[in-house]
Amino acid sequence: MTLEELTGDQSMGRMDVVGNALEEVLRKSKTQRTITIGVYEAAKLLNVDPDNVVLCLLAADEKDDQDVALQIHFTLIQAFCCENDINILRVGNVSRLADILGGADKPGEPADLHCILINNPHPPPCKDTALGKVICFCKESRYADQWVPVINLPER
Repeated sequence: MTLEELTGDQSMGRMDVVGNALEEVLRKSKTQRTITIGVYEAAKLLNVDPDNVVLCLLAADEKDDQDVALQIHFTLIQAFCCENDINILRVGNVSRLADILGGADKPGEPADLHCILINNPHPPPCKDTALGKVICFCKESRYADQWVPVINLPER
């Protein structure tokens, strides 16, 4: 086994751990009502109370990469989050997010899952091991000059 294969296997295992932790964070945040879903709603919250946000998720599938307006929103949100020391994570599986968070808030209308904010939870993040793992992954990625790490949620 080469060094590249060994480190690749470790990073894939790490991605699974972080993906599972992120799934747990999303479920807890939804039950604790410490989650904001939607680009517009996220922008409103970031404008009013950015100090309360601990994690920003930007979700897009391959088809969303062609949406110029969405990419402009992502760029602006990323810049704001970097300026305000908010951890950012790109999620590549929007359908899995929909499974975790449930469908739309209003019947017949799909939920806008492109931007999700996680607010300070109860208990604090230092006691929430799942959130701690995700934040640690974001910080380690920044140290490796990957400012917006990308993760895929594990399929169930």
